[in-house]
Amino acid sequence: MTASLLELPADDAGWLDFVSTRADARLAEARATLERLKDGSPRTTLEKLELWNDAEIAGAEVAAATSLISEVHPDAGIRAAAEERVQAVDDLIAERNLDRELWAVFVGADREGLDDLAARLLDHILRDFRRGGVDLEDAARERVRELTARDTELSLAFNRAVRDGKREVRVPPEGLEGLPADFVESHPVGDDGLVVLTTEYTDLLPVREFATDRGTRTALTEAYNDLGWPDNDPVLAELLAVREERARLLGFSDWADFETETRMIGAGAEIPAFLGRLDDASRDAAAREYERLLARLRRDVPDAEAVTSADYFFLMSAIRREEYDVDAQLVRSYFRFDRVLQGVLDTTGRLLDLQYVPVHVPTWHPDVLSYDVLRVAEGDQGAGERLGRIHLDLHPRDGKYNHAACFGLSPGVAGRSLPEGALVCNFSRGLLEHEEVLTLFHEFGHLVHEILAGHLKWQRFSGIETEWDFVEAPSQLLEEWAWDARTLAAFALNDDGEPIPADLVERMKRGDAFGRALGVRRQLGYANVSYHLHVDRPADLQAATEALIQEATPVQPLPDAHTYAGFGHLTGYGACYYTYQWSLVIARDLLSAFGGDLADPGVARRYRTEILERGGSRDAAELVESFLGRPYAFDAYRDWLAGA
Repeated sequence: MTASLLELPADDAGWLDFVSTRADARLAEARATLERLKDGSPRTTLEKLELWNDAEIAGAEVAAATSLISEVHPDAGIRAAAEERVQAVDDLIAERNLDRELWAVFVGADREGLDDLAARLLDHILRDFRRGGVDLEDAARERVRELTARDTELSLAFNRAVRDGKREVRVPPEGLEGLPADFVESHPVGDDGLVVLTTEYTDLLPVREFATDRGTRTALTEAYNDLGWPDNDPVLAELLAVREERARLLGFSDWADFETETRMIGAGAEIPAFLGRLDDASRDAAAREYERLLARLRRDVPDAEAVTSADYFFLMSAIRREEYDVDAQLVRSYFRFDRVLQGVLDTTGRLLDLQYVPVHVPTWHPDVLSYDVLRVAEGDQGAGERLGRIHLDLHPRDGKYNHAACFGLSPGVAGRSLPEGALVCNFSRGLLEHEEVLTLFHEFGHLVHEILAGHLKWQRFSGIETEWDFVEAPSQLLEEWAWDARTLAAFALNDDGEPIPADLVERMKRGDAFGRALGVRRQLGYANVSYHLHVDRPADLQAATEALIQEATPVQPLPDAHTYAGFGHLTGYGACYYTYQWSLVIARDLLSAFGGDLADPGVARRYRTEILERGGSRDAAELVESFLGRPYAFDAYRDWLAGA
């Protein structure tokens, strides 16, 4: 059987059919396949697993496509229809995992003749049934089904409020003092004599870093802090309650304990233990860094008592400019969007033996760029085996997901379908800050992981189907190439065609080491919010969030902020935002294998084959050990945090 690519619709009528009629038909096929499992016709365990795989493929096809389209399609009606099918997929999975007849098909199944991967799939299926509540009494099973469906419904509502919650502030023209000339030119003064700024990243990031007017920075940060509020207050409160009840019905102490059973960390109680380790490693250095920020702030605001979140990025940039000779506006002059995008394609192509061929296919918006991904044999720059297709939706618009993320579009399964994925970001069409370059490398790391891992027989393990607290490690690792002078020299050019100087890149790296501990403290704050809102269930979400952030970082949150209402990771990552730092510990260790030579083809090839291409076929700790030749360790992360 030849693996195929997805055919996407060419107009809105086609898209509506794609996320409704087509999705409903595939879900009906999944249900029919599951019914076949119960009629006794598949006799061997392998036959049963293959039917289960058929059903999972159908469900995954619907889940991937509708999740993406619900976040990116310009038509609100199509987004709403897609959301309905996201709910329908989750409902089907919940019903499947509560079906005692299906459970009986696999309980005690004969394992004779199963290879290791098929046996692993059987273990995961049985675990799903247990975690789904199949062995509960009838009333409890029904309640778990209701709670699972409600979780999906509330999560969709929460994300919708964030996606549609763009806000604006109006400031006088002098409020743009310090911002780059191209930014000022693109923000004309209105009839009311004011300039409109929005909470889109294309406005937010430059204002936070460059605006010398503290009032402008504060006004836009306050608006951004209130994304999703007040709509998400009751939504989040109910979501937390739903998750707690569901976890307890399933025999777990809390939602964190439920989520971590399937992750590298292993148990909910290990989250605060890990966060405590981060606390110990970063506390003293962060205090020293904060004193430098406060001293710098007092040069502009002599009576300032504290550095706030509206000051943080501006002060970091100012110190790097004044003490490390890193002018962020000069740096951004080397990062024009089109060249950066091509640089990411070229860099990952060289690193992973890939070629990206532009293709003109229908998509959901004219901005989207599509590429076929081909394997390049060593030393051969010609076309090779097609591995999948990627779609890049990289600029902001109304009604679109307003952060940065990689979405699946079509799952890859060996001999059946090629993997397709999409990057959804919100970059300027002009110059980018280096932080945005890092973001593009990071998200592209997820995308190549999705494509390279999307060629296994069992859908359960194909693609980025590994433990959720490992998935950020490959993307965090790829960020390192955006700090490499040789890599940057190939695409980081100013408008005169001059490459970014190597000594500037070296100064950027030294400047980046400053504030690293404070950056960890910011992440520690988010991780504590994620964990404690789920486990402690505070009555006052605003007060609890503010207290947790104040406890984690000396950089003070703005008063009366409602950041939890726009914290989109609370739906997908739940209690487990610790994932980003957990993965970073591993990513820093993976980097050590390159020994300072990011162009080493042998290490890159081993990384591709031992980690990326394996998908979820082995536990993440085993993947890392097979690549490093030893278990992963904390040492490289500690050295990085110390600036070594």
